[in-house]
Amino acid sequence: MRNIYLILIGLLVLTVNCSEEFTDVDPIGSLNDAQLANPTGVELLLTGAYSVLDAGRNGGIGNGWGRSADNWVADVASDDAHKGSTDGDQPDLYELELFNWQTGNGYFMARWEVLYAGVNRSNAVINLIASSETPANFIAEEAQAKFLRGHYNFELKKHYDNVPNITEVNASELNYNVANAGGTLLSWANIEADFTFAKDNLPATRAGGYAVGRPISSTAQAFLGKAQLFQGKWAEASANLEAVISTGIYDLHPNLVDNFRSATENGAEAMFAIQYSADDGQVKQGNASGALNYPAAFGWCCGFYQPTQDLVDAYQTDNGLPMLDNFQASSAMDHDYNITAETAFTVPSATVDPRLDFTVGRRGVDYNGYGIHAGKSWIRANFSDISGPYLPKKNIFQADDANNFAQGGWGQNLSGLNYHIMRYADVLLMAAEAAVETGSLERGRTLVNLVRNRAKTMTPVAGTNPDIELYNDAWVDAAAARKAVRFERRLELAMEGHRYFDLVRWGNMPAHMNAYIANEAATITTFGKGQTFQDKHVRYPIPLSAIDLSGGVLVQNPGH
Repeated sequence: MRNIYLILIGLLVLTVNCSEEFTDVDPIGSLNDAQLANPTGVELLLTGAYSVLDAGRNGGIGNGWGRSADNWVADVASDDAHKGSTDGDQPDLYELELFNWQTGNGYFMARWEVLYAGVNRSNAVINLIASSETPANFIAEEAQAKFLRGHYNFELKKHYDNVPNITEVNASELNYNVANAGGTLLSWANIEADFTFAKDNLPATRAGGYAVGRPISSTAQAFLGKAQLFQGKWAEASANLEAVISTGIYDLHPNLVDNFRSATENGAEAMFAIQYSADDGQVKQGNASGALNYPAAFGWCCGFYQPTQDLVDAYQTDNGLPMLDNFQASSAMDHDYNITAETAFTVPSATVDPRLDFTVGRRGVDYNGYGIHAGKSWIRANFSDISGPYLPKKNIFQADDANNFAQGGWGQNLSGLNYHIMRYADVLLMAAEAAVETGSLERGRTLVNLVRNRAKTMTPVAGTNPDIELYNDAWVDAAAARKAVRFERRLELAMEGHRYFDLVRWGNMPAHMNAYIANEAATITTFGKGQTFQDKHVRYPIPLSAIDLSGGVLVQNPGH
């Protein structure tokens, strides 16, 4: 096995199926670059770069649940989700939700470690291709490696902001203490360059047996547009996202739930997804980093990742449209917080966007085909805990799809459902946002209505009171249109790992989150612990362990 240098700050040795050591000496029986610089060798290393996507690495540093390939941990730091389970289970995550986090929190180091492992493996592919006699023969493989490096770096930028740029050039050095400042600071330009190379050199279609799950040119263009969206480069983002739409390759599934079923998860709406699989009995291919997030009521583990009351309230409708300005103040969404399962309860009569009941498990409503949600007896959290009465749905396999999971050594569930890093509805809503910000309000309305029309025409969950309409009046006010697009992103993409990062890039997050904390604590009274969201919480801290291992070369993010 070829030496692969693990790009972490400091000389960190990880065990990931094979040994990754820091030495220029090839172990006896190993293959060097010259021996691997062929189609088989390049493909092996490229597969290794893809394998980090699922974050299901053995060993590693920090609290392993913080790897969170589907970014559910980030949702817990937003207004969409509580940590779930009992307060004492996973105290590191409890700190994150209450914004009482310390730089030594193991969740921060775990996410840092796995993302830099992905950067490292991508660089290994790029270096191997460069060392071959015919690099031009591997242009598609290089494009895949650069797409993956762009993705891993995008996640690092989203989480930590000020991080070092580890390239194929400095990856070959033995000094891994690369500074996160000056010329070695990861920039948006670095990320754009990788996605642009991928866009220009990946195949346009999957013709010829190109594997499902690997990016094509339009995938990279969508990610390029998203990177530009995060910078407020609205015109550039709009051009790239509209180009993806115009390919005609993608479409919305007839039903939202089709994105979360084994038979249809790689359908027309899939842009780029982690390819989990557990229906073949292979435990290691299941979603290990999301294994805590299943209702304990069915003998599963472990009751984490519970939707907030604030999210439930957001799905209320008035004449079929969202209550953009007063959904919190006008809540008619009765709940069963602090009520036992034996106490009578009636499903609220308030009209709701039907996407609520494909996103949130609430009492009195069918739960993914497993029966009617019974209330407190299905919730692991105690009444004294901070997490409330709701369950997640999108990450939970449907009852008629339940063969696609395996159980780990201590009974944890490992789902085989893919995680959509990006799906087509996300592209439509990003394009809508860019359209509004460039003054094309009516184009924004058209794109939002495409997403809303799917919700309007799909079959709702039985026993609910759905009411959803399109935006039929012209959009003439930019501020109102902006609010509608942003609200639509929450309704469509809730509990999919996007919310925290959307709030960060929209600005004014401290004011927004502190209003949420006050509103949530008014209903889930045990949630109120005097917590406040401060400016420093708009990015994760650089992990203390990484700073220590760098010998002080890495510097901490402001405020931490």
